[in-house]
Formats: sequence, structure tokens, C-alpha cells
Amino acid sequence: MTALSRTPRETSVNLAVNLGGLSMKNPVTVASGTFAAGREYHDFVDVASLGAVTTKGVSLNGWEGNASPRIAETPSGMLNSIGLQNPGVAHLKEHELPWLAEVGATTIVNVSGHSFDEYVRVIEALEEAPVDAYEINISCPNVDAGGMTMGCHVPSVEKVVGMCREATKRPLIVKLTPNVTDITEIARAAEAAGADALSLINTLLGMAIDAKRRKPQLARVVGGFSGPAVKPVALRMVWQCHQAVKVPLLGMGGISTGIDAVEFMLAGATSVAVGTANFANPRATVDVIDGIIDYCEEQGVKDVNELIGALEC
Repeated sequence: MTALSRTPRETSVNLAVNLGGLSMKNPVTVASGTFAAGREYHDFVDVASLGAVTTKGVSLNGWEGNASPRIAETPSGMLNSIGLQNPGVAHLKEHELPWLAEVGATTIVNVSGHSFDEYVRVIEALEEAPVDAYEINISCPNVDAGGMTMGCHVPSVEKVVGMCREATKRPLIVKLTPNVTDITEIARAAEAAGADALSLINTLLGMAIDAKRRKPQLARVVGGFSGPAVKPVALRMVWQCHQAVKVPLLGMGGISTGIDAVEFMLAGATSVAVGTANFANPRATVDVIDGIIDYCEEQGVKDVNELIGALEC
């Protein structure tokens, strides 16, 4: 940590929340894939002062990711087709997790896999490592089922979550894809299979075209759409899931200010994740925490948990 590294300001407001058995000192973490494992951002924010650091998705062995170009800017957002590039779980265990433990961060590891068995093997590899919770990314294509996204099909959701549940006693957060007809159907399936909490939303499927070249802007044509433009969709899905399940929710999608975060909590989220905003503002996470504090102090809220699901309809 350097002199430039920021921590949230002091407050008498109770910011601590419990996300399905994961104790967080405040409600703010980061969206997987937007913060690496925290080391690159530590010059800007004290990562130990966040509610948690959520790592980039990790697989059993390294994945090269997709061909370039794989990033495209859009109005009020961005498209990415990174393809979950990562060096594998052994690298995470050797280099990143010890560092996170050394600085005192609460750590959520995002687990990815191309098969049901791979998810389990990643968790098994991490069981002796300093990890506080797992976030299971069920937006991965399942090679066992012809490439269909696991999180779009209730039987697949039940199977992968059930297998992960059997592999660990640590808090299990299941990350839902928004690219489904009924998000509540998937949420109920994940809850029934043993999820301790749900995180939503992952990116929306989108594309961008270069009209002059008459070609797609991404090598794989389509990619994940994120940023401020997705916030209304994310809020709606968090609100729907809050009505449908009893497990706590980790809300994300277009959050860049404290008020954004408060809106997600009012819709039913226990905690929130800052994602795309980190690219434009490396101190976005602490700005969001400070913004939550400002709101609570202005509104006379003594405990941030009072905001969860407090939307008046």
C-alpha cells in the first residue's frame, strides 16, 4: 500500500453485512474480472478495507482466452469477449491468495469450469488455501452438453451447484446469467441445490458493428455487455430474485456511485459489486463505500442492513 492508497472514511454507521455466512466489513466487493486479484489496484485503494475482493475467474488449468479484438466501447458501457483468460488454480494459490491473506483482505474466489467435474476439482484444489467464500460462475459453456451455458438450464444449475455444495462447507455464492427467460426460475434452482447466496447479474449478451468495415468489432462477434447502461436490467432482476428466494443477494451491474449501491440494496441486495467502473476510476470501490456512508448519515440510517429490501412499492 502506498500513500496514494485510499480507505473509506470513518463513520458511526454500522456497515457490516453477512452474505450467506461470509462476514463483510462493508457491503462492497468487486465484480469478477474487473479487479484481477487486487494487487494491481492496491496502490489506489487498500483492498483490505473493502468488504471483500472477488478474484478473476479461475479454472483448473490455464485458459488462453479469446482472439483479439475482444474489447469494444459502447454508449454508457462496454463489451468484452476476454474468454475467462487465466493462468489456472495453481498460480492463484501460489501467487495471489497468499498476498491477499498477507494484506488482510477478505477473499472470494470466482470458480469457472467447462465441465461439472472441473468446478469440483477447482474447489478441491482451494480447500486448504486462504479463501473465505466461492463464487460459482455458471455462465460458462458446458462442453458436456454441447457448449450450452450451464446457468440457462435448470437441471444443469441443480447439478453443478449440488456438486460444488458437496465439495465444500465454505459459503457458496452462485453467479447468475441474465441471459434467460425467467431469472427467478434459475435462482430458485440454485437455492434448492445448496447456494448460500446468489450474485447477479453477469454480463448481458451484446454485439457491436463497425459500419465502415462492415465487420463486427469483436473477433467472436458477440460479447458480454456491462456498464451503466445495464443497471435498470440488473436492478429489476435483483428485485425479482429478492421476492423469489430467501438466500441473500450480491447485486451488480452499472454501479459507480454510493447511490447506485443503495438502490441495489433497497431492491433486495445484501451487498454489491463494483465492476466496469473500476476501469475508469481505480478508486471507484472506496468512492462507493463513502457514498453509502453519506447516504446513511443524511437519512439517519444507523445500520446499513436497514436498507436491504426496504423498497416501498
